[in-house]
Amino acid sequence: MATSLGSNTYNRQNWEDADFPILCQTCLGENPYIRMTKEKYGKECKICARPFTVFRWCPGTRMRFKKTEVCQTCSKMKNVCQTCLLDLEFGLPIQVRDTGLSVKDEVPKSDVNKEYYTQNMEREIANSDGTRPVGQLGKAPSSSDMLLKLARTTPYYKRNRPHICSFWVKGECKRGEECPYRHEKPTDPDDPLADQNIKDRYYGINDPVADKLLKRASTMPRLDPPDDKSISTLYIGGLGDTVTDGDLKSHFYQFGEIRTITIVQRQQCAFIQFATRQSAEMAAEKSFNKLIINGRRLTVKWGRSQAARGKEGIKEGVSEMGTRLDPVPGLPGALPPPPALDEEAPANYFNLDPSSSPAVMNIALPPPPGINPPPPGFGPPMFHPMSHMAPPMPPPMSMRPPGQIHYPSQDPQRMGAHAAHGARQGE
Repeated sequence: MATSLGSNTYNRQNWEDADFPILCQTCLGENPYIRMTKEKYGKECKICARPFTVFRWCPGTRMRFKKTEVCQTCSKMKNVCQTCLLDLEFGLPIQVRDTGLSVKDEVPKSDVNKEYYTQNMEREIANSDGTRPVGQLGKAPSSSDMLLKLARTTPYYKRNRPHICSFWVKGECKRGEECPYRHEKPTDPDDPLADQNIKDRYYGINDPVADKLLKRASTMPRLDPPDDKSISTLYIGGLGDTVTDGDLKSHFYQFGEIRTITIVQRQQCAFIQFATRQSAEMAAEKSFNKLIINGRRLTVKWGRSQAARGKEGIKEGVSEMGTRLDPVPGLPGALPPPPALDEEAPANYFNLDPSSSPAVMNIALPPPPGINPPPPGFGPPMFHPMSHMAPPMPPPMSMRPPGQIHYPSQDPQRMGAHAAHGARQGE
């Protein structure tokens, strides 16, 4: 027999009634003026099966509507978001978080034991101040090196996109741009990331996303110290406008005495020089891939000595950061050097035979197609260079008097030169 919410109060003392959900920044969205709908006892929790208050909202434009999936008691026990079930501090799956903190899950799976365990956790949550998790998670260390390497520092709003339109995949969607779903090609159905169970994610077992992140953590690079023992400077990149020298000093002073801190605002980087090499090595080991200041993940690398920097500046294919640049395929090679010019030889711009005289250049061009050539005797005069009727050739350039320059337009034998000279005399 079904129980009525209005008349029967059987087992309603443990039902949850909340005024606001427990959400991460990604699920909440980037709009600060968000509107939510609240449904009291709208659904049962997908973990403990108790009715709870369901909140529903749209995190942004062209995003899908989201709602809470688990109750707040289950959320507080694991310190996760009620919607995405990711850790509220690191933004990672529960399995990755528990592996990094060496926490063993003790939540029972049976209904009776689960209800008894939940009542004890509610009593512990009520007696706590609410600033730290309860249970085994509250007794664990605050962080680990692996979690700091994998932690997400900025919201990932792409996770709120709509689902793929199944009608568009079949070629039957008629909504066009008004369709609220994505018109994209779906991923491989055999991809393990496409098969996720909310209970497995909550209990931290058989989570494909967590397995992918754990494999990424095992293959992360390491920062090896340089061979030059005189280097005690660390390069800090990606500062932005929010990180100051005071923030850097408050973090790095714990590793040893700091000699200088130099910030280059134009490149948004800094150089921290320690007094000893041992302090620099400890700072590099504790900060590489895990340095987060003011919500920004910073890059940590070893600095370079001045001598090595000068030598690497001469080398080709090496960037300013010291990384080797691979050659780009398809680019042309280096151009050959130009041939050495003899200053005494005259410049031959038209590739002419130096032994030929200028009179040889007086060659008639063939008429354009469709036009008959002029009859003999009516065309421009043609002279052979060896003929006795040919005009005298001008002296070569080296034998002309200084100041006298010969231009081809001043040649008296060119076409129209006599007519222009006679018209000039008639004037």
